Amino acid sequence: MSLLASITGPRDLDSLSTEQLEQLAHEIRDFLVENVARTGGHLGPNLGVVELTIALHRVFNSPDDPFVFDTGHQSYVHKLLTGRQDFRGLRSRGGLAGYPQRAESVHDVVESSHASSSLSWADGISRALTRTGRKDHHVVAVVGDGALTGGMTWEALNNISDDNDRNLVIVVNDNGRSYAPTIGGMARYLNRVRTTEGYESLRKSSASFFRRLGPMGRAVYRGVRGATHGFLSRFSNNEALYSNLDIKYLGPIDGHDLVALQETLELAKDYGAPVIVHVITEKGRGYEPARNDEADQFHAVGKIDPATGEPLGSSDAVAWTDAFADALVAAGERRDDVIAITAAMLRPTGLQPFAQHFPDRVYDVGIAEQHAVASAAGLAFGGLHPVVAIYATFMNRAFDQVLMDVALHRAGVTFVLDRSGVTGPDGPSHHGVWDLAMLQLVPGIRIAAPRDEARLREEFDEAIAVDDAPTVIRFPKGAVAVDQPALKRLSDGVDVLWQDGAEDVLLVGIGPMTQLAVEVAERLRAQGIGATVVDPRWVVPVQPSIVKLAAAHRLVITIEDGIRVGGVGTRVRQVLREAGVDTAVDELGLPDAFIDHASREQILEDAGLSAAKIAQDVVAQVLGTRIPIARPSTETGAIWTVRGGADNSEHADHGDGRG
Repeated sequence: MSLLASITGPRDLDSLSTEQLEQLAHEIRDFLVENVARTGGHLGPNLGVVELTIALHRVFNSPDDPFVFDTGHQSYVHKLLTGRQDFRGLRSRGGLAGYPQRAESVHDVVESSHASSSLSWADGISRALTRTGRKDHHVVAVVGDGALTGGMTWEALNNISDDNDRNLVIVVNDNGRSYAPTIGGMARYLNRVRTTEGYESLRKSSASFFRRLGPMGRAVYRGVRGATHGFLSRFSNNEALYSNLDIKYLGPIDGHDLVALQETLELAKDYGAPVIVHVITEKGRGYEPARNDEADQFHAVGKIDPATGEPLGSSDAVAWTDAFADALVAAGERRDDVIAITAAMLRPTGLQPFAQHFPDRVYDVGIAEQHAVASAAGLAFGGLHPVVAIYATFMNRAFDQVLMDVALHRAGVTFVLDRSGVTGPDGPSHHGVWDLAMLQLVPGIRIAAPRDEARLREEFDEAIAVDDAPTVIRFPKGAVAVDQPALKRLSDGVDVLWQDGAEDVLLVGIGPMTQLAVEVAERLRAQGIGATVVDPRWVVPVQPSIVKLAAAHRLVITIEDGIRVGGVGTRVRQVLREAGVDTAVDELGLPDAFIDHASREQILEDAGLSAAKIAQDVVAQVLGTRIPIARPSTETGAIWTVRGGADNSEHADHGDGRG
């Protein structure tokens, strides 16, 4: 039996020799490559923390000593060492989550997996343990160096230094990269530490000298390392940075040297106050395809050939991100005032081509979404048009800046929200389902949801033409839908995609949900129910033609891939009431809940967002009214219609994830 198969919990590591631990590390890397290649997931980060995670579980006693990962994508090895070795369903429904998840194990603490929050969590946990008489326990925060670009980390460090009477160990996992190479002044500072040859060679030579003396030598090394460290740190002055915050600093440590890691972590454990352990690791270690990947060292992969690292089942379909990338480059060629901003995600958000064409017009601010948005307001004030490209889930972090820095000052800033709606395998912290409900609260904001690539290009161009208010373009993860030409475009820009007979049901599809709306209309026609399908294109504000069409129909159904509470459907209902239109409105969307990881199709099906389910509900409402429609269907002979009027009691929440 392999060593890995014998590990059912962290304490199984205690009896293993150094040689066995090194063999275990080798087995874990083989396991990760083999399994993540089949499912997709975060491969590079986990290959880099194998020895570190083993050492942490050897020295500390999880879950009594809580571990907090920042971010959780580096927790696969932690899962393996805490008894979760069935990776066959990783990131799929019923399988292991791609991030820590409390429902899986008592060893998992923080699920959010948004960077730079771990030190605040660790600060709170350590204070609570001390106040409740559990001061002998330790709190361990593992923070990637990329997270140090986030302001929240430094807020936490400032606060942690106010109370030294607790056991808090902060491990800075420094591999010089977040998604891509970490940027900014802190990154340059840490890079000097990693690359200072004098520091590194002297540190290694001193360690190897004492270790050659056997157990007594290692004991002496541990005893004198504090003094030695003070001398060696003159090469980097790194200790001074943290000592000014009254936090003890140990390092840098070779993150792939199990002996050095355990010795240093033991020192940190015994210190009795907050301490930072600076560990230098290599992302993608042990797997040549990852190490040779200059883009992000296999930060996250789809299904790949484990031998070569080449993707499997690749498609010629255009991704939404790539379609936006092309539109941005085209805009940059026409207008030299267009500036792009990213929060440490140049490639994932599609800004890399723009950066190649216009390298002096892209700003990567690190994992600092609040700063990105406030800085964009300043750029707009200076006469430029900033395009802030960001994942929808991370937009939550900068709401205050959108509201008070951009909108209040009527700044012309365009936000491009990738991965909006249901993202699927990444789970509750990464679904982009809150943006529509959240951002439409902002006065003066304009929000567009393109249904296909052609609409993405035209709506993006319309967005960057606005210079006195924030604009938003949102699109989902995955391949762009097939172009859906409109039957006609109304004067306010609303596209009519389907008109069939009597004006019974108006289906308002939001972005990629327009295809679903058309499928519903096809099913309704087979039941003798006439439908009109429209794509508002600009969903906020609600366009006048939507109000006019709603007044002419007996039922309005809005379909969106955001939460239905406070979503676009709610806004449509409110606008209709203000206009005196009493047509009944069904608002279909996702429940106001944290949605677990599963495929996009499974999640939408669960929420009742399928053509069959929606059409079935409409037919049930029509039959339930017992009021004849204006004309019989030539296909079915059905004569039922939907009742108009202000009483919407029959269109209330059905309790199935719909509104």
